[in-house]
Amino acid sequence: MRLLGKEEIENIAIGAALLGTGGGGDPYIGKLMALQAIEEYGPIRLMSIDEVPDGALIVPSAMMGAPTVMVEKVPNGDEAEAAFKALENYIGQEIYATMPIEAGGVNSLLPLALAAKLGLPVIDADGMGRAFPELQMVTFYLDGISASPMVLADEKGNNLVMNTINNKWAERIARSATIDMGGSVMLAIYPMTKEEVKESAILDSLTLEEQIGAAISTAKEHEANPIDAVLQLLNGFELFKGKISDINRVTVDGFAKGQAKVQGLDSYIDQECMLHFQNEHLLATKGEETLCVTPDLIAVLDTDTGIPITTEGIRYGARCTVIGIPAHEKWRTEKGLATVGPNYFGYEVPYVEVEKLQAKKELS
Repeated sequence: MRLLGKEEIENIAIGAALLGTGGGGDPYIGKLMALQAIEEYGPIRLMSIDEVPDGALIVPSAMMGAPTVMVEKVPNGDEAEAAFKALENYIGQEIYATMPIEAGGVNSLLPLALAAKLGLPVIDADGMGRAFPELQMVTFYLDGISASPMVLADEKGNNLVMNTINNKWAERIARSATIDMGGSVMLAIYPMTKEEVKESAILDSLTLEEQIGAAISTAKEHEANPIDAVLQLLNGFELFKGKISDINRVTVDGFAKGQAKVQGLDSYIDQECMLHFQNEHLLATKGEETLCVTPDLIAVLDTDTGIPITTEGIRYGARCTVIGIPAHEKWRTEKGLATVGPNYFGYEVPYVEVEKLQAKKELS
């Protein structure tokens, strides 16, 4: 176990934005909430799964809704606590620890703020290794773990306890409720034992986020290229470099959907990259060529600073570098691809690992 202070939170926020592949909500808001919680309640305990007592109850805390909603509707901090208390009352068991449901954006930081407030440890793990837009898109689902019972809580004081027949119905009903509750809610979801988390979660993800943030900061301090540092750490690939020439973004059915066009610069001059997103970047193309596709990670970084740019933060004229990162092997299985592969999202392209796409490009 170790303690997370302000420096660690700053680095985790940067790493969360990168692994969030543009989605997961603005990490800046989550960072501020986590920093405030540390000010009020002290450092946050980060714990490995092996340090947790056998049979202990672990419950991820997460925000559900379109990232664009957070621009006008910031969580006040009470929603997550209300969701946890309602779930404890329903289950009749005390929650030992919390964890992020995804390695991305605000959803990596909000559990830290909740943990500080409630005096709980945070488990160094998550359920995606990146961010995805739907509740069943977690490694827990791949292993047959139920999202129910789960609680949705809003800023008005409403909370809703749900039991569903499967995790896809959990997503469907919770999404409808989220829209009625103002476009975003806090969740207490996927209650699990230590043993289930150890078997199913992607471990050490908060530490990885911290390492990403530190790598970017250190590179800038030494006047090195921060994007090169990230690519080396994550075994990633530079896909494209240019400036945003067009952005089309709408909020539909509780998701921020759209496309961004990147006009090539430097070695990519006279070329064009299209980014397709649904909260998260899911497909990057150059003409008819697929550069990277879900479940592999597509991140957009500021070319000069290496700081990740979220899908709601993309602006016309921004100079950016698009990178691709291999997904965790759990997502490259048959069930993983059926859950988060390109066909699920309506993209009529086959899934090919980003490293194979890049090897093919180098050969040509």
